[in-house]
Amino acid sequence: MEKFVIEGGERLSGKIRITGAKNSILPILAASLLSSGKVRIEDVPRISDVKVMLDILECLGVKIDWKENSLELDADSLSTSEIPEKLMCEMRSSIFLMGPLLGKLGKVKVSYPGGCAIGPRPIDLHLKGLISMGVEVVEENGYVSAKAGTLKGSTIHLDFPSVGATENLMMAAIYAKGFTRLHNVAKEPEIVDLQNFLNKMGARVRGAGTDIITIEGVKSLDGAVHRLIPDRIIAGTMIVAAGITDGEVIIENIIPEHLEAVISKLREAGLEILEDSDSLMVRGGKIKGVNSVRTLPYPGFPTDMQPQIMALLSYADGISVVKESVFEGRFSHINELNKMGAQITVQERSAIIKGVNNLKGAKVKAPDLRAGAALVLAGLSAQGTTLIDEVHYIDRGYERLDLMLQKLGANIKRVHAPVINV
Repeated sequence: MEKFVIEGGERLSGKIRITGAKNSILPILAASLLSSGKVRIEDVPRISDVKVMLDILECLGVKIDWKENSLELDADSLSTSEIPEKLMCEMRSSIFLMGPLLGKLGKVKVSYPGGCAIGPRPIDLHLKGLISMGVEVVEENGYVSAKAGTLKGSTIHLDFPSVGATENLMMAAIYAKGFTRLHNVAKEPEIVDLQNFLNKMGARVRGAGTDIITIEGVKSLDGAVHRLIPDRIIAGTMIVAAGITDGEVIIENIIPEHLEAVISKLREAGLEILEDSDSLMVRGGKIKGVNSVRTLPYPGFPTDMQPQIMALLSYADGISVVKESVFEGRFSHINELNKMGAQITVQERSAIIKGVNNLKGAKVKAPDLRAGAALVLAGLSAQGTTLIDEVHYIDRGYERLDLMLQKLGANIKRVHAPVINV
C-alpha cells in the first residue's frame, strides 16, 4: 500500500518531457500478436497497465525484452488463446486481445474485463462487429468464447464511436478475407497511431482519424519499429499543474494539435499557453469561471481531462459548469475535492463549481486513474498537507507522477503504508 503526501503551495517551474501514450501502447501491444517477426516499440511508458498487458502476453507465449523505454516482442511462439481471468480483471484494455487472437489463432476465451469504475462500458459493440465478420460468440458464466474458421470482411456501423471497439475490429480485420469497412468510428489520435503501426508491419489500413476506416485483409505481417505518439492526457495534466500552482512550465515532446480542445478551455480559464511545434510554455494566472466544459469524443474535450479541469476550476472566480457526456459514473472525485473545501454540486450529469479562494489539505482517496490525478493537482495548490490513498490507480497511467512533479519543484513524496491484517 502506497500513498502520496503533498505539502501544497509550491509554484511549479522548469521543463518536463511527456512519455509515449498509454492509450496507444495498449492496443499496439495487442496488435503485435499479429506479427510473424520481431516488433520494437519505443518511448514506452513504465506504467502498471503496460506491465499487466505484458504479463498477459507472456502467458500467451510471447517473448518480451524491455530495456529502459524500448520494448521488443516476438509473438512467433504464441501458444494459447485463453487469457487468465485474474489478469483480465485487472485491466479493461485486455479486451483488445480478442481481435488479434481471432485473427491469428481463430479462437479466444476471455472473462469480462476490469479497469477503473467510471461507469458502464459494455463490450456489445465489439461482439456485434465480430459476429458480422463470421465469429461465433458464446457468453456464459462470466466468460466470452469466440471462434471463427475464416474471418470475413464486412461493413460494420458502430452505434457509438467507441475507441475500444474501433481498435479491436481494426485488428480483427487484418487477416479477414476481403475488405472490412468500419463506419461511425472513433477518431482519436491513438487510433491513427495504431493504423500507422499496423501498416508498418504490412497491413493495409486507411481512414483512421475520419468517420470511416477501411481494411483490406492480408495473409501475414512482418516485424516493425515504431515510436509511440506522446500522451496528450499527461500533457494536459501538466498544463493544469502549472496553472493551478500559478507556475511557469515548459512541456516538451507533445503534438499541440492533439490538445486543441484542452488548450482552448484552459486559455478560457485564464492560463497563458504558448505553442511551439512540439512543445508548450504554460504560465498561470487568475483563474476564471468557464460555463461550458462538455466532454465529447475526439476532437471534443476529452473525458480523461474532466477531473483535472474540475480541480482547476475549484479556484475560479465565478461559477463553472462541467457536463460529463461520455461516462456517467465519472464524478467520483467530487466528494474528495469537497473534502478539501471545494464547492461542487451535481445536477444529473453536470457539475456546478463555485470557485473558492483556497483549498485545504485533507486525507482523500483516489477512486480511479484520472480522478486520482485531479486530487494530486488539488493537493499541489492546497494549504497544508494532503494525503492521497490508493495511488496504484494513478500508477496505471502516469509513470511516477510524483517524480515528474518533484522535478518541477513540487513537495510530493510517495510513502509506504503498513499493511494491517485483521
